[in-house]
Amino acid sequence: MVRLTRIYTRGGDAGETHLGDMSRVPKTHARVEAFGDVDETNSVIGVVRANGIDPGTDDWLRIIQNDLFDLGADLCLPADADRPGALRVTQDQIDRLERWCDEANETLEPLSSFVLPGGTAVAASLHQARAVCRRAERRVVALTGQEPVNGLVVSYLNRLSDLLFILARAANLGAGGDVLWEPGAGRTDSGSGSGGSAPELA
Repeated sequence: MVRLTRIYTRGGDAGETHLGDMSRVPKTHARVEAFGDVDETNSVIGVVRANGIDPGTDDWLRIIQNDLFDLGADLCLPADADRPGALRVTQDQIDRLERWCDEANETLEPLSSFVLPGGTAVAASLHQARAVCRRAERRVVALTGQEPVNGLVVSYLNRLSDLLFILARAANLGAGGDVLWEPGAGRTDSGSGSGGSAPELA
């Protein structure tokens, strides 16, 4: 159990922090950037919950917030660190996200276009959480090219961003549905924009 009696330590005043193995690294280190973005994802999810969401989804997000602390602890300790009982993301946590994705998606119509991040305030906040989660995923992928990382961390963040996207769509169901992208709709020329490319969903 963590016990904090004083929040400030002055240990980071020189621009360094320590990892789970007590090694010291710059605060700009790729590993610190990665779990910093995970923390930001968690914070945005907290805003979603504070602004009000249906009880079932709120319960899912409560569990996810706890998972993200597990995931941050995983990232904080290099995957090759020899520490018995190290907290690591597990496959069952990813499987649970996939079950929730399937359950939430059952209520939605297939997409005919890409979705703009808007609609209700809850939907917009969920899209913001999704975008930050995608950034965290990219940070972790970059880290894997430099240091040992539990590969399930990337899988968890990928599934989480999918779930947040689905939940954002679901949040707009009672408010007119999806806000769809209309390629080229803001152009003043005669082109339709239909030949343009779109970002890939993965």
